[in-house]
Amino acid sequence: MERADGNKPQLLMAQNDYVIRVLEHWDEITAAQWNGLLAAQADRAAPPFMRFEYLYALERSGSATDQTGWRLRLLTVWRGQDLSAVCAVYLKEHSYGEYVFDWAWARAYQQHGLAYYPKALVACPFTPVSGARLLAADDGARQALLAGLLQWCKAEGLSSLHLLFLNGEDAAACQAAGLMLRQTVQFHWENRRPDRAGTDGQPYQDFDEFLSCLSQDKRKKIRQERRKVSEAGVRFRCLRGAHIEKNDWDFFYRCYERTYLEHGNAPYLSRDFFHRMAHDLPESWLLCIAERSGHPIASSLIALDATPGAPGAAYGRYWGALERVDCLHFEACYYQPLQWCIEHKVRRFEGGAQGEHKMARALMPTATVSAHWLSHPDFAEAVKHFLQREDHGMRDYLGALSQRSPFRPL
Repeated sequence: MERADGNKPQLLMAQNDYVIRVLEHWDEITAAQWNGLLAAQADRAAPPFMRFEYLYALERSGSATDQTGWRLRLLTVWRGQDLSAVCAVYLKEHSYGEYVFDWAWARAYQQHGLAYYPKALVACPFTPVSGARLLAADDGARQALLAGLLQWCKAEGLSSLHLLFLNGEDAAACQAAGLMLRQTVQFHWENRRPDRAGTDGQPYQDFDEFLSCLSQDKRKKIRQERRKVSEAGVRFRCLRGAHIEKNDWDFFYRCYERTYLEHGNAPYLSRDFFHRMAHDLPESWLLCIAERSGHPIASSLIALDATPGAPGAAYGRYWGALERVDCLHFEACYYQPLQWCIEHKVRRFEGGAQGEHKMARALMPTATVSAHWLSHPDFAEAVKHFLQREDHGMRDYLGALSQRSPFRPL
């Protein structure tokens, strides 16, 4: 197999009848190869974030590149001419855009005169959504891919390897390979009524039925917040796919950019990235635009998975406002998306990383999993003990959160 530049890709190792190669460019594999393996995973959730088009657009738009600290390598497992497994691994010179925080580990390395960066990261840049990371045709190919990934990290002299927001299949493979698992918490909403029998309830018929299942104080608070937005003269349009026109995308980007700049940072994603999304993955996006007196003033962008028929899940991603309206953030980022999910029979809405305040809107705590390997034996042992303590604390934290249910007693 020849690389596009005429040079042969790095041959990492041969294992059984697998050959493992390290590639440097997305153009060295095809979208059909990547997406075919993605579709073959046991996890049937289909968010757009691991599709070839999404990851390719991150690089080609200048959002995740060498210059921004995301140096791509593709670990590939071949059986003959067939691609049997693949993962995107990034060499990182920082820990921004990850949402599983290891700044304390980096500081500890620095304090002991050791280099933590570059490190290896297997994740979707800027995206705290769980899913498949080790795309493989079967368990044997997945094990070969993970073995090759670890060998490559050692050969490159990297401090560590981190695989973030894993699905259950990948987490189990990492644990079997000796990596350390770490739990974090997100908040997700389920489109189902609490059921007295303890089984899954039926989807909500409308937003009022959803509110009726909440405790009186939560129900009253949400109605007050929605009333403030409505009485301020704000109305919403929710557009999906091809109905989102170029001027709508342009307005959204103004809002998105404003949010980052107000916090003193440049936005992670470029306007060209969203142009590519509109062209390559149009049906994966829902845009909610807030208007007052006929003029747009705010927007939120929601990602949708590609489950056949109605989307199985929606993912709150970005928002911004050009005018201040009390409670507008809650309306744009939670109530409008939840209302749309109910109307379109979407089963789950994921609210992104962190945020206990989301529980007041009936987004409930959900554990997410990452896996970690550190090359330095003493630091690996220290992190192992840290993660054991953290895991006990996380269990206690999840238990405490479960006692704060926003739903009324059955």
